[in-house]
Amino acid sequence: MLVLSRHRDESIIIGDDIIITVVDIRGDKVRLGIQAPPDVPVHRKEVYEAIQRENRQAARLRPDQTRPLENGEPHTP
Repeated sequence: MLVLSRHRDESIIIGDDIIITVVDIRGDKVRLGIQAPPDVPVHRKEVYEAIQRENRQAARLRPDQTRPLENGEPHTP
């Protein structure tokens, strides 16, 4: 793991097009601003883990365990 020290308004760059900036520091909390291309998903870790759990659960469902789409169209795998 790379560990960096940054002050408020300082940034790090990941690859060519992801910029993470320290926006604010209050006590033991740091606010980060993240600039990334629209095709790069950015999530808090707990949200990412929840999405992964939901995806794994959905992958285990059989077609008869699904429900129709909300607009009334039948589900087609």
